[in-house]
Amino acid sequence: MSRDSDARTSGDEALPGTLPEALRAELIAFRRDLHMHPELGNQEFRTTAAIKARLEKAGLEPRVLDTGTGLLCDVGRREGDPRPMLALRADIDALPIPDTKAGVPYRSTVPDRAHACGHDIHTTSVLGAGLVLAELDRQGLLPRPVRLIFQPAEEVLPGGAPDTIASGALEGVGRIIGVHCDPKVDVGRIGLRVGAITSACDRLEVSLDGPGGHTARPHLTTDLVTAAARVATEVPALLARRVDARAGLAVTWGRLEAGHACNVIPQHAELSGTVRCLDLAAWREAPDLVHAAIDEVAGMHRAKTVINYVRGVPPVVNDAAVIDLLAGAMTARRGSQAIEDTEQSLGGEDFSWYLEHVPGAMARLGVRTPGDTARLDLHRGDFDADEESIKVGVELFTASALLDGCSA
Repeated sequence: MSRDSDARTSGDEALPGTLPEALRAELIAFRRDLHMHPELGNQEFRTTAAIKARLEKAGLEPRVLDTGTGLLCDVGRREGDPRPMLALRADIDALPIPDTKAGVPYRSTVPDRAHACGHDIHTTSVLGAGLVLAELDRQGLLPRPVRLIFQPAEEVLPGGAPDTIASGALEGVGRIIGVHCDPKVDVGRIGLRVGAITSACDRLEVSLDGPGGHTARPHLTTDLVTAAARVATEVPALLARRVDARAGLAVTWGRLEAGHACNVIPQHAELSGTVRCLDLAAWREAPDLVHAAIDEVAGMHRAKTVINYVRGVPPVVNDAAVIDLLAGAMTARRGSQAIEDTEQSLGGEDFSWYLEHVPGAMARLGVRTPGDTARLDLHRGDFDADEESIKVGVELFTASALLDGCSA
């Protein structure tokens, strides 16, 4: 990762757009309201309305997406302005799990729904950045227009990004940035990585069929229990020998069902799991490779296969120049010591779909209170974030917008 951007700015005083204390307090309250009222993908009507109302209060003109939830909002764009915009993206949906936190006043009020991935932090950070940038635009200090993207359904494969793009999210956009909460990074710091920072993630469903029968005469049947077990164990091993190990192609099963009685060989078996891949090129080849491996193993047992390979998301591949922009922005606000290298995650993120169209990058936003030993993780009911991370997110987004405009 380049740190050339250290020389571009000497400190926070070099850039306008610091977060006023009154707005910081308002944003924390806004985040807590979202946290108390989580909504699942493509059901984020209340969330969309709350974001829209606050943007309109600031004199902006947000547009709800064609899908009915999520919205776009341009800051500083004038009729006929040909300059490509920097897009700031946030995801707004929650997860279908219970909120198990105790002792916090903003615990979810919706049963079996929780913002357990930090999307409320992402949303509030982009909202706050939009409000700060709108004020800078009124003062004539915004060098280039910026687009705010509040995207629904990130948690639902293949994610809400394709529908958001179809609604015009990237029209006029030159580059895009986003953040994802990281509970392994202290608040006040970000993690950056050039290249792939997440993995591809697809869903795999397999049905096996054949004549069953008595367990006393397995030679007269298609032994689907054995066939399913062999598919479960041998397909991942077979793929490991047919793909470059550096691609990290991995099939992991989450469900295997077959049979109802101990002395009856069933006529039907099912497996389902995920296919994850670290490499974009290997991800493009994965469906054909997985199909062939399953058919080969199942065929040895004369089992008929029906394979449903559901495309999820490609890996997020960070652009080097955009990583430099984020590094310069964080350096301007908090110094280069607030940046750390981060490793590639095996998780999937539909931010990757935007990068199929325009260069961009995603940063890891630290949300762990320094010294905290609780080891909270994403997608758990007890997940929470240090709310100082909202200010850090606003700082990162606003500085990125200012530096991107000045470098045009």
